[in-house]
Amino acid sequence: MTKDKQLDESLQRLVCKGRCPPEEAEGYGEKLRALGREVANPEELEPLSRMFKALGDETRLGIVNLLRTREMCVCEIMAALNLTQPTASHHLMILENAGILKDRKEGKWVFYRIVEAKRINRLLQTEP
Repeated sequence: MTKDKQLDESLQRLVCKGRCPPEEAEGYGEKLRALGREVANPEELEPLSRMFKALGDETRLGIVNLLRTREMCVCEIMAALNLTQPTASHHLMILENAGILKDRKEGKWVFYRIVEAKRINRLLQTEP
């Protein structure tokens, strides 16, 4: 089924349910498409989608909550959450690729911190 046919069927349902008059269906459909382009632009949603996917895992949420307290090295994260080095590295890489974490090297040590702490704190706020 083509997108145009799907749209036509959606508009027909809107007309049948009284959401828009038949004579205004075409204009209403164009307004809805314009709204969709404005608020659901894939280029703008992709980074946000990546961030939510990265936060959609309990281990990664645990890492982020831990790093909300302070910057930590990988060994501290491993010890605090009882993770193996490969598991910690895997999850830290996903969080870093999503733009949530940033690393800093100090000799052989790698430290991680939250990039936009205020944004993450607002997002993960547990109190109403």
